[in-house]
Amino acid sequence: MKAFVVAGTHSGVGKTTLTLGLLAALQRRGYKVQGFKVGPDFIDPGHHTAITGTPSYNLDGWMLSRNYNYQRFACSLRGKDVGVVEGVMGLFDGYDGKTEAGSTAEMAKWLGLPVILVVDASAMARSVAALIHGFQSFDPNLQVAGVVFNRIGGPGHLQYLREALEGMPGVTILGGLPHNERIAIPERHLGLITQEEHSLTPERIAQLASFIEANLDLTQLLQISEVQGSRFKVQGSSSSDFGLWTLDFGHRPSVRFGVARDEAFCFYYPDNLELLEQAGAELVFFSPIHDSHLPPGLQGLYLGGGYPEVHAQQLAANTTIRQEITAFIEQGRVVYAECGGFMYLTEGIGDVQGTLFPMVGVYPTVVRMLPRLKALGYVEVEVEKATGPFSPGRARGHEFHYSELERQDFCGGPIETLYHVRKRPDDVPRPEGYLYKQCLAGYIHLHFGSNPEFAMALVSAARH
Repeated sequence: MKAFVVAGTHSGVGKTTLTLGLLAALQRRGYKVQGFKVGPDFIDPGHHTAITGTPSYNLDGWMLSRNYNYQRFACSLRGKDVGVVEGVMGLFDGYDGKTEAGSTAEMAKWLGLPVILVVDASAMARSVAALIHGFQSFDPNLQVAGVVFNRIGGPGHLQYLREALEGMPGVTILGGLPHNERIAIPERHLGLITQEEHSLTPERIAQLASFIEANLDLTQLLQISEVQGSRFKVQGSSSSDFGLWTLDFGHRPSVRFGVARDEAFCFYYPDNLELLEQAGAELVFFSPIHDSHLPPGLQGLYLGGGYPEVHAQQLAANTTIRQEITAFIEQGRVVYAECGGFMYLTEGIGDVQGTLFPMVGVYPTVVRMLPRLKALGYVEVEVEKATGPFSPGRARGHEFHYSELERQDFCGGPIETLYHVRKRPDDVPRPEGYLYKQCLAGYIHLHFGSNPEFAMALVSAARH
């Protein structure tokens, strides 16, 4: 089989554009392609999915165990021809500056995959040889097999770059990509515009494929991407029977779980949704922006992250569904909300200009948007109480937001905190996980693959 990792020398080098173009070009050639994303990002996998038509899964060396990543990769490649893994940040960047934890390099080594290094060559010529030599020799256990030069000035510039690498063994130059505004995806404060708002139409996908085919040697790429397929064989016929999920969920009546999914709420790890289903949830998707009512017969709600601040006016205008969610929570039904979903459950979202948009109002505080980043990074949560919809234990996740709570002292009385959060093992834990009745909300995006018991407990609480 064929599989490879698309890595960059640093963030913003063009990994996502190259990955999307490769997915489109390989699919055009008739290959069944599977996308992956290293790290906690939600947006890039959404664009992968728009091209391939199948979920793109996160691989993460810090949030998830080595075995979990291996099994996730192997299971997802069943029936596929090519695996394309988009890296995160620079090739060796990860959880900290001391180890390779959470880095693209760590994942490439775990899976035994060749690395295609993307280099921004816009202001370089012969110096590119020193740069690539450094990346190639920094870790002798890593296979940097190919190079793609991005933002080249033209054929003459590419020739200079080729000459600079003459005589350097083990690196295949796959080509150079000139600057092309037509295929760029707009950005905003949390990264690229999401697939829900910036749809990759068939025309745009075709443009991406043609751009890659015109500038890269795909035949060479596939040659250096051969890996031993038997390494990734997994017994069984589905993700629920080969050991990715080690818990015995049993056969119980399904629980109808409403999942908010639209332009405002679109940050979900596919694993989280699959684990909920395997725990017995029947997922029913709805839109807090466009739907007038909640779906009938729900026993639980999952409000994921996204961009409620961008769509605050529309969310505020939909008073009926806000009232129904309030009533659902007051009835003691199970609700789990993270980041954007948590913001939606407060009294309101205030934009940077000072305009306040009313939200559901369960938590007595207002969320204020900031012009600067408030929080970013991996976190571990520990649940010590058995009073909420999560079982006691630890799980890992990520936080990334530009907002803060206007009031920090709203806990007490009917609202308590369910878990503690640490960014580093020696940090003083901070309380979060705001529990009101059976509604649990907070800023953290948890990956249930780090502790599948959380998914089981959530569905079990909704069932009871």
